[in-house]
Amino acid sequence: MIAFSVDPSSTGSPFPHYWEQCVGSCHAVMGLRSDWREQLEKSHRELGFQYVRFHGLLDDDMSVCVRDYHDGQSTLRYNFFNIDSVFDFLLKIGMKPFIELGFMPSALASGTQTCFHYKANVTPPADYGEWEALIKALTQHLVERYGLDEVRSWFFEVWNEPNLSYFWAGTQEEYFKLYAHAVRAIKSVNSQLRVGGPATSVNSWIPETLEFCRSTGTPIDFVSTHHYPTDDPLWRHSDISGEEVYKQFAHEFGKYERGVLRRMTAKAKAQAGELPLYYTEWNTSAWLTDRIHDEAYSAALVAKTIADNDGLVEGYSFWTFSDLFEEGGQYGAPFHGGFGLQNIYGIPKPTYRVYEMLHALGDRRLSVSGGAESTVELLAVRDGSSLTLIAHNHNSPEREVVMEDVIVTLKGVSPQSVSLHRVDDAHANPKQAWIDLGSPMYPTSAQLAQLEQASRPGIQEVHLEAAEGGSTLKFSLPPHGVASVTIPL
Repeated sequence: MIAFSVDPSSTGSPFPHYWEQCVGSCHAVMGLRSDWREQLEKSHRELGFQYVRFHGLLDDDMSVCVRDYHDGQSTLRYNFFNIDSVFDFLLKIGMKPFIELGFMPSALASGTQTCFHYKANVTPPADYGEWEALIKALTQHLVERYGLDEVRSWFFEVWNEPNLSYFWAGTQEEYFKLYAHAVRAIKSVNSQLRVGGPATSVNSWIPETLEFCRSTGTPIDFVSTHHYPTDDPLWRHSDISGEEVYKQFAHEFGKYERGVLRRMTAKAKAQAGELPLYYTEWNTSAWLTDRIHDEAYSAALVAKTIADNDGLVEGYSFWTFSDLFEEGGQYGAPFHGGFGLQNIYGIPKPTYRVYEMLHALGDRRLSVSGGAESTVELLAVRDGSSLTLIAHNHNSPEREVVMEDVIVTLKGVSPQSVSLHRVDDAHANPKQAWIDLGSPMYPTSAQLAQLEQASRPGIQEVHLEAAEGGSTLKFSLPPHGVASVTIPL
């Protein structure tokens, strides 16, 4: 029996919903699609996300920058119509853009190297002055269209994972040059507009970026980076750089340590110093089509990680809100291990249901005692009239995790009946329901309705039993299960 105790009358500490600050998405052109818009609006409404970040704002498929040729002369033509369409929609539904500046328009590019199925150009600009002019023109346009006060509330992040040659064909020095020109462009429009980076994978380049900015007088308003638990072998061997990291330690992926994301975050927080720290990409695995994205394992890891990283970051952007995702070409199977909180049809996955539980929490986190050395942990959060408990039973791959019986002692709480909401292999498991239907590649409307119903958490009535000074709550928690209960006070 794993025992915890909570005093709901205690003062607690502030518990900002930092994980709701931003969510990730596939590339910008997807924002022109109605199904993308429907799923994002749903995620905002039900999960509370405030900003959205995506690659490809400047890609050729957005028609932002084109070189025209007339009489042997070339001119650059800017077109922000598609960007306006996406941003207009975001503001209409109460969201904002977390702007990632990238990738390189072919008209400005120094080379032809691309990434992803949609062929985004990842080379440095042939002329950094032309890059700066584009960023300035875009920034001026945004301020003119949306107003300075509004755009000051946005974020401008320069590039995506430039520490990986897959995403940046230049050197670190060339990235810093790209960053400096982008900052100069944006700050020339208004000095209070927020710009940051380095948007690296594996928590990389933070000290180097800050030293560059300090030594050159280049502004930086926030630090951003990315991580996944599957980065663990890379993170522990940070003396090895570049693609060799992935080659040398690929065989270790999946053997990460429990709680590694908190240790990564704490180190990045220390490196960022007084600057705000934003993780603009994270998930429970870095590998597209990893089956765990569709399963309860990811839900339990999300619950643990968000509880763990409280107080360390200003924003923690899950990658991504939907399986509408074209980096490897759109996968058609309803459950294919995509990164999304929802599948391509908008069916909530177990991770989505845990984000629902987290969104319903109050804003005062209470101290929890007990449970030492257990795979079960308990988050206790109070609002004005109730206490919510979220328990999760998680361990890293290849480590032991078993069904556990849990007892929670609640000081000063009267005996009563409450509803326990469950996410585990037996509850909120639409993938299994899809398998039971025969794994149809293209489900009918009736089958989709069944999958949506199967995605809902299980609800179990439980009783708080009288105990000295309060009451006790007892329940079982299966491997990688998550359970939430709200208790009126």
